[in-house]
Amino acid sequence: MLHPGDAISHARRVVYIVLLGALTALGPFTVDLYLPAFPVLEADFQTTAAAIQLTLTGTMLGFALGQLIVGPLSDKVGRRIPLLAATTLHVVASTAAALAPSLVLLGGARVFMGMGAAAGGVVAMAIVRDLFGGRRLVVMLSRLALVSGVAPVIAPLIGSALLAVMPWRGIFVVLAIYGALMLIFSLFLVPETLPKARRGGGPGTSVMQRYKSVFSDRVFIGVLIVGAMSFSGLFSYLSSSSFLFQVTFGFDAQQYGLLFAVNSVGVVAGVQVASRLAARFGPQWVMAYSTSLMLIASTAIIVLDQLGAGIWGVMVPLFVFMTAFGFTMPCVQVLALDRHGKAAGTAASLIGATNFGIAALISPIVGWIARDAGITPTTMAMVMVGCGIIGALALWTIVRPRTIGLLTP
Repeated sequence: MLHPGDAISHARRVVYIVLLGALTALGPFTVDLYLPAFPVLEADFQTTAAAIQLTLTGTMLGFALGQLIVGPLSDKVGRRIPLLAATTLHVVASTAAALAPSLVLLGGARVFMGMGAAAGGVVAMAIVRDLFGGRRLVVMLSRLALVSGVAPVIAPLIGSALLAVMPWRGIFVVLAIYGALMLIFSLFLVPETLPKARRGGGPGTSVMQRYKSVFSDRVFIGVLIVGAMSFSGLFSYLSSSSFLFQVTFGFDAQQYGLLFAVNSVGVVAGVQVASRLAARFGPQWVMAYSTSLMLIASTAIIVLDQLGAGIWGVMVPLFVFMTAFGFTMPCVQVLALDRHGKAAGTAASLIGATNFGIAALISPIVGWIARDAGITPTTMAMVMVGCGIIGALALWTIVRPRTIGLLTP
C-alpha cells in the first residue's frame, strides 16, 4: 500500500465521495443558485442588471479570498478546524442574505457567503490528496470534478424550481439549511487526514515556503492559467445567461432551468470520459484536445449568431463547450495536485481561488461590452473566445504537454 487510502474499503470510499462531493458542491451552489432570480432582484431593488451582477462578483471574490485563507491554514492546523469554522460562517451569512433589506447589505452578505463556502472544495481536494495517489487519485478527483463541474450548471435549474414555490429570499434560507447540514455531517463524518507530523509541510516549512514550492513549478503555473480561463469562460456564460435567455430569447424561469439541465449532461459525460482517458493517455493530452474544442465551440457561437442562426445556433455549440469544459477540469486538478502532495491544501486553494477570482473579474466584461445594445450571444461568446485563446497559449507555451511524464504511482 503506497497511500493511506489504499486500505479503505470500497463502501467507505463511496461514503467519502458522496460527503466530499456535497462539500464541494456548497461553493458552486452558493454562487449560482440565485442566478434565475436576477431579473426579480433587479425589479425588487429597482436597480440595474450590472448592479445585480456585482453581487455575483462579490460572492466569487469572497470565495477566492476564503480559499487563499483556508488552504494554507488546513496545511498548518489540519483539515477539520478550518472546514468547521468556514462552514459556520456560511450559515450565518446565508441567514443575513435572506434578511437583507437593501442591495448593499445583500452584496456584503454574499461576500461572506462566498468566504464561508470556500472551505468545502479546498478541504475535499486536500483530503483526497492526503489519502490517494496515482490512478486512484485520478478517479477520486474526477468524482469531485464531476460535482464542481455539474453543480454550477444544475444550480440555476434548482433555483428556478425554488422560485416557483418561494420568493427569492427563500433561496438563501435553503442555502443556510444546506450549510448547516454540511456542518453537522463534517463534525461527525469527516476524518482528520493530515497527521500532526505532516502539518506545515514538514519542520520549518512556512506558508510562504509552501507558496514558493508550488509557484516555482512551471506546470502548476500553466495549469493554473488553463483552469482559470476555462472557468472564466464558463462564468461568462453563467453570469449573462439569465439576461440572455430570459430577456433576449424570452425563456421563463423553468425553460431557463431546463437549458441548464441539458448542459449538465454534457459536463457529466465529459468528466466521466476524461477520468478514463486521463488514466490511460495522460491528463495533459486530454486537456490539449478539450481546450481546443472549447475555443472552437465559443467561436462557433459568434459565427452562427452573426449568420442569424437563432437559439439553436447558441444552444448546440454551447453544449459542445460545456462538454469540453467537463473534460478539462479533472485534468487541471490532477496535474496540479499530483505534483504537490505535501502542500495539497495550498495547491487546492490556489486552484479554486484563481478560478473564482479571475472569473469574478472577467465575467462582468460581458455586461460592459453589452452596456448599450444589451446582452447577445456574440457579446457573451467574445469573452469566452478571449479566455479560450489565453488558455490555449498557456497550455502550449507554459505547460508544454510533451514535457510531462506519467503520473506518480
